[in-house]
Amino acid sequence: MHTSRILRRSRRHRMIGGVVGGFAEYLGMDPTLARLLYVVLSVATAFCGILVYVICWLAIPEE
Repeated sequence: MHTSRILRRSRRHRMIGGVVGGFAEYLGMDPTLARLLYVVLSVATAFCGILVYVICWLAIPEE
């Protein structure tokens, strides 16, 4: 049987809005590692990650 996964903002692994925690749960990875990767990518892309985070915060429903 196929179970579908839905991307949602996390309530359990939330620091600010639960976006990165939600991605971590969706991908099945450690939330701390996901946050570390997010920060590295955000800094490497001249903080464009902050804009992406805000857009995701508004677009992705909470669990």
